Amino acid sequence: MTDAVRTPEERFGALDWPFEPRYLTHPDGLRQHYVDERPEEQERGTFLLLHGEPTWAYLYRDWIAPLVTAGYRVVAPDHFGFGRSDKPTDDDWYTIARHRAALDHLVRTLDLGDVHLVVQDWGGPIGLCTADADLGRYRRAFILNTWLHDDTFEYSEGVRNWHAAATDPAFLGGDMPTGSIVAGTLRRPGHDVAAVTAAFDAPFTGVESKAGARRFPFCIPFAEPELGDATLQAEVRAHLRTWPIPVHVVFGDADPVFPFESGERWAAEIEGATLDRIEGAGHFLQIDAPDDVLGVVFERLHA
Repeated sequence: MTDAVRTPEERFGALDWPFEPRYLTHPDGLRQHYVDERPEEQERGTFLLLHGEPTWAYLYRDWIAPLVTAGYRVVAPDHFGFGRSDKPTDDDWYTIARHRAALDHLVRTLDLGDVHLVVQDWGGPIGLCTADADLGRYRRAFILNTWLHDDTFEYSEGVRNWHAAATDPAFLGGDMPTGSIVAGTLRRPGHDVAAVTAAFDAPFTGVESKAGARRFPFCIPFAEPELGDATLQAEVRAHLRTWPIPVHVVFGDADPVFPFESGERWAAEIEGATLDRIEGAGHFLQIDAPDDVLGVVFERLHA
């Protein structure tokens, strides 16, 4: 059995988070958390909401209830190493292929169909590559401030600076300050910064529990092509250009990591893709500008 930290439930008790935790035990014995909320009436499809680094399903806290009210089932898993999911303590356990396999197992076990996929940050490579291998389950995709690697992709200075900082423990004070990292990306006014910081610190009980958070930056494909799925990402990026389902690119324009210009280039290469700009929103636009992003989602659903 893999050595792992299981975050005590009381760590989440103070959060404004009304959704019942659900758990799936994988064949290796590790337990993965996911939200699974359903409407009272007939379902119109399923939203699969995927987070990245160093967040968890809480990133979509303001999305879940409106989507359920609109008639959609909402599934929001935590990748292993994050949120309420088990956290293997060996940094080397974490590869992007392993994250993909976990997501594929969850999707197949829950037998999800008519899926509206939403991806951001590392949720992009993990979710888009997983969907590409089983595209019949998916109805459309929303791509938020993320990327897929290929030989033409230009990594921003923000990405390169993040990789350098996140792989240097001394630079980050000997630890990965997850809550401060998320709160520090917010660009819209009016956030309760202390509450956001606490929400994204809550899953972690110490340095040992943060192996997954340390590992994602390490796996960025320009630095670690094999661990980062560089070849597969390039193949899926090519496939994505002619996916037979609608693709919607939605980028916050105040993100130094994946700037709006990279969203423009991506939308231009995908046949029939739409492009929406969320003004003044930073990297984690789901929590920075939830109403604006959800407005775009509903607009595209009804177009």
